[in-house]
Amino acid sequence: MTLIRLNTSNQIDTVQDIINSLFQDTGVASVLFDRDLSNVPAAEIQETEDAIHLKLELPGLEAKDLDVEVTENAVHISGERKSETKTEEKGVTRSEFNYGKFKRVIPLPARVQNTKVTADYKNGILNLILPKTEQEKNKVVKVNLE
Repeated sequence: MTLIRLNTSNQIDTVQDIINSLFQDTGVASVLFDRDLSNVPAAEIQETEDAIHLKLELPGLEAKDLDVEVTENAVHISGERKSETKTEEKGVTRSEFNYGKFKRVIPLPARVQNTKVTADYKNGILNLILPKTEQEKNKVVKVNLE
């Protein structure tokens, strides 16, 4: 099956034409970068009885490029992906890599002891262990039955 699409100039494009057009200078990528949509690190959160485990994907960054702040209710992460400059004598280089500053605030599902957070950063993955406050760990509600 061949995918065919009608473009704005009423020309028919094949799958190969569509794939090739992904690398044309359309301006779409710059719009995404301006909105910082592609710059936000992906996160994974898991809640256990005693702690909240937060994992963030930050490839290509060093620990010195990150700033992590934890309150009782949220984790604030900011940093900067710095561009590598290359000089070429011939040809053109196109890059879809995203460089620049980013910031993300992740609200937590329970209050944590922000003075007892432990962190590990390895291979572009930041792991935070956020111990819950004693009130959150022992949160049991008695239900009266009448």
